[in-house]
Amino acid sequence: MKLSPRDAVGYFAKPDPKRAGTLIYGPDTMRIALKRQELIAALIGPQGEEEMRLTRMSGADLRKDKALLSDAIKSQGFFPGPRVAFVEDVTELLGPTIIEALTDWQDGDAHIVVTTGALKATSKLRKAFEGHPRAYAAAIYADPPSRAEIEATLAKAGLRNLSNHAMTDIEALARVLDPGDFRQTLDKISLYKIGDETELTSAEIEACAPVTTETEVDDVLNAVADGRTGDLGPILKKIEGQGIDAVALSIYTMRHFRALHAAASDPGGASSGIARARPPIFGPRRDRMTRQAHNWGMFKLENALKILTETDLTLRSASRAPTMAVMERALIRLAMLAQRR
Repeated sequence: MKLSPRDAVGYFAKPDPKRAGTLIYGPDTMRIALKRQELIAALIGPQGEEEMRLTRMSGADLRKDKALLSDAIKSQGFFPGPRVAFVEDVTELLGPTIIEALTDWQDGDAHIVVTTGALKATSKLRKAFEGHPRAYAAAIYADPPSRAEIEATLAKAGLRNLSNHAMTDIEALARVLDPGDFRQTLDKISLYKIGDETELTSAEIEACAPVTTETEVDDVLNAVADGRTGDLGPILKKIEGQGIDAVALSIYTMRHFRALHAAASDPGGASSGIARARPPIFGPRRDRMTRQAHNWGMFKLENALKILTETDLTLRSASRAPTMAVMERALIRLAMLAQRR
């Protein structure tokens, strides 16, 4: 039976151990691994592996000994409860071996879990699981998680009391982070909120989100966009000491001001423009950029982009001027421009 993405969310959370098996396939190895972990944990419980109710094998192991899977499915352990025979990194070459084991499956045998990469619609392995009356085939795509998947992940992390803004920010994080990083971030947030029954806020999400180079540069960008010329010197020294060069700073600044210009030009206003930004902008940063876009206005931001374009050309030219000094001069010009009304 073929599982749709929507049905797969509920199935992985609460699978039927009396089913013969589940094939999980797709191009993203990390997403496949997370779904496989979720499925196996739901089938055998937290003590299943300790009670030896899980048998693991790789595709390479099965190629060497084709009886491994059949033996794992039929063998009985010392502890009662559902059992799982898990085969990872499978290729089409192992299709006949796995199909034979699936065909021979009977009530009381271990649930077969198979993971592999992307499979064509003509794949014999995929057709076998989709056509079996008591087996499932689930495709895991590299798309951002759905709202239902995010809510299920939040529930597992113990995060249920979220403000509307916080939920919007969590969805934005899910779109920009890798699945593993997203899961770790939610775990970090849940640890942060242990014993705290108050609503999760955007500020708390920002505090727990992964720190990137762009996050470090935000102090500079905010000082410039807010017109705080006096703060620029110390902040620039700090980020220069962290290894961020003038060209990288130019790229980040151009990206920031382009986002402000797009927001200020949006027919629905700056707030609507920031909400449509890609990649998504969330948390207090969203509020700051909305305010900045409103304060600057479209025409002043066009002047800012001209200054940044000229600076970028200078940085990439054969000029012998110190690059960080060139960038600092441009940032001061922008900060002074921000002060004009």
